[in-house]
Amino acid sequence: MHHTANPVIPPEQALPGREEAMPVTDTHYVNGNRLLPPYPEQLQLALFGLGCFWGAERKFWQADGVWSTAVGYAAGITPNPTYREVCSGRTGHNEVVRVVFDPALVSYRTLLKLFWEAHDPTQGMRQGNDRGTQYRSGIYCYDDRQQDEAEASRDDYASQLAAAGYPAITTEILPAPEFYFAEDYHQQYLAKNPGGYCGLGGTGVTCAGQ
Repeated sequence: MHHTANPVIPPEQALPGREEAMPVTDTHYVNGNRLLPPYPEQLQLALFGLGCFWGAERKFWQADGVWSTAVGYAAGITPNPTYREVCSGRTGHNEVVRVVFDPALVSYRTLLKLFWEAHDPTQGMRQGNDRGTQYRSGIYCYDDRQQDEAEASRDDYASQLAAAGYPAITTEILPAPEFYFAEDYHQQYLAKNPGGYCGLGGTGVTCAGQ
């Protein structure tokens, strides 16, 4: 079941995709932990879309308590899409980062704070100069508790953004859809390519009370 708030492309116009999953190296380039499941049982998942996934992933792998990260595609229609297909706008997917974290070391609420402060969640189908449906802001929740915390944090941050003169938040908050790994060269891209460009930017507004 694919969850989309407002489908960004009619399903009948989406690309067909493929059954084969994207092959990726099963080692995180930065910390050496596993990229593919299964993960140690105490760990939990979080899934976020906040613009270019290169910079988004780096924000999270640098956070204390994060065990592993991976970039991919979610909240669309096409199964196992390629980067070129996603960029065509004909898969419906968002560029996302999946975070594997230890809740004993970092809370989901702290990850939400990082999410909100790392990008501008008021820009709709773009992030800075990156334009397209794959750059939309999204939080994809693995259980009801994540959903409740995500919605509460959105409401808190929305009032702070409004006070600072920003428009309404456009972030979609949905049950976690299927996650498709992006191509291997995208994984931990900014560690492999230190000079790589990524236009991720925040609003300068910090998330109080988180």
